[in-house]
Amino acid sequence: MVRVYLTESDHGLKPLLKCLHDELGVLGATVTRGVAGFGASGVVHSAGLVDLSTDLPLVLEFFDRPDRARIAIERIKDFVDPGHLVSWSVRVEGDERASASPG
Repeated sequence: MVRVYLTESDHGLKPLLKCLHDELGVLGATVTRGVAGFGASGVVHSAGLVDLSTDLPLVLEFFDRPDRARIAIERIKDFVDPGHLVSWSVRVEGDERASASPG
């Protein structure tokens, strides 16, 4: 499982998704828009009821077999700021394409 932390003002989301989908063909990806968050700068970004457009946090998650996830991480790490990409091992249930022995 790989998680990438972005903000709405980052212009790398579309190229990142295009790379993951078209070039790398990862098994699945989801982008979630956060209602609040902060990073190393300490600046809190949040949405109120009246806010229509703000610089809210985005989280892109994707998964694949460990070998393919590692290739994807190496390919996309130039799309994101250092420290904004994390990964961990997961077990995918019921999908032979994602099966790998635990490691």
